[in-house]
Amino acid sequence: MARAGVNPDQQRMQTNPRDLLLGSFHAALAAADPLKIVPQHLPRPPRGRTLVVGAGKAAAAMALAVEQHWPADAPLEGLAITRYRHGLLTNRVNVIEAGHPVPDESGEKAAQEIVRRVKTLKPDDLLLALVSGGGSALLSLPAEGVTMNELRATTGELLRCGAPIQEMNAVRKHLSAIQGGRLAAASRAPVLALVISDVTGDDPTHIASGPCAPDPTTYQDALDIVKRYEVRAPKAVVEHLARGARGEIPETPKPGAKIFGRVENRVIATAQQSLAAAARFFIAHDIHPAILGDSVTGEAREVAKVYGALAREVRRRGQPWEPPVALISGGETTVTVRGNGRGGRNCEFLLALAIDLAGVEGVHALACDTDGIDGSEDNAGALLAPDTLARAAKKTLDAAGMLDNNDGYGFFSALGDLVATGPTRTNVNDYRVILVA
Repeated sequence: MARAGVNPDQQRMQTNPRDLLLGSFHAALAAADPLKIVPQHLPRPPRGRTLVVGAGKAAAAMALAVEQHWPADAPLEGLAITRYRHGLLTNRVNVIEAGHPVPDESGEKAAQEIVRRVKTLKPDDLLLALVSGGGSALLSLPAEGVTMNELRATTGELLRCGAPIQEMNAVRKHLSAIQGGRLAAASRAPVLALVISDVTGDDPTHIASGPCAPDPTTYQDALDIVKRYEVRAPKAVVEHLARGARGEIPETPKPGAKIFGRVENRVIATAQQSLAAAARFFIAHDIHPAILGDSVTGEAREVAKVYGALAREVRRRGQPWEPPVALISGGETTVTVRGNGRGGRNCEFLLALAIDLAGVEGVHALACDTDGIDGSEDNAGALLAPDTLARAAKKTLDAAGMLDNNDGYGFFSALGDLVATGPTRTNVNDYRVILVA
């Protein structure tokens, strides 16, 4: 299967649309590289020992950055959980790989060990938490009365229902013994959480389900979300949430709780920073960048229609910007799965955009997830060109039918237009750009 790779050498970048799109994506990724970002946010070592715990797709790179810049004579130990194939070789912080987006027993055992170690900390020690997107599934320690199999089943249903990540995480927090601020609550030592944001709004309570952040949501909120989206959760899960809503189970730590007086959640990388880096890339190539926002949400195919209308207006009338212009956006769209095809939200967005544009000349696009994984596939996203539908027709690909089947991956794979980066070991959500020549 032919794939488009990201060229890391900007000096060799050509000015054709494909290379410009890929080059801008590389610039966005570089702005979110933990090896570059983490060191400037490291604290001084405490009088006691420092325990590093991490969870997320960036956890291994963040842990390595800590190791590389921590004083050799200062005590340092820890455990970080990351997705399979996302590990790195570390010496002082043990890196464990586990299941994502559906949790597994590897993550559960590692989370149990993290809680055990955190509970040994004393007031003179430091808990350094490394939090990034993907941590909700990776830091998986089911609450008492909920089994891992029940948590897995519920997670799978949440992923298919089309709920925004904030609502998904409200449910997961109330099925967890470690998220929703409970990790910080288990520590007697001060807590510094360095957070790479993969959610719109960059609120630490939503990132990796906020293991060190106060949780404003309730069991009743979680129960309402399950009902609203008709999530087919196991009976034990629904009963657990109902017991919490009745006050029979202690709530997650709330804003204003005393424990957060010794906790700092510091967001160190965001989608906006990556969009700004991509904008600088386009300026360097004499193309006007228009950042449309870092918090775009909604159904991927519906967002594509709005962006398609904007691209046509720019192309045909030079409004609200004269071309050439790069329409840049971030955030996280959703896909309500109705078919059985393969494809994440970025491929779905591009396939819907291709249908909406219907071959408008001079319009190219890229949509990729900065973690290198579009949904649960092995690609970051894909590329779109003015001739995409024409090339698809020659291969007898039914674009509309494949969109109905949620098979954006199959569509762009057949055209050789997938973008495959491999694990990027960071995650600041989706990156989309429409280049109007």
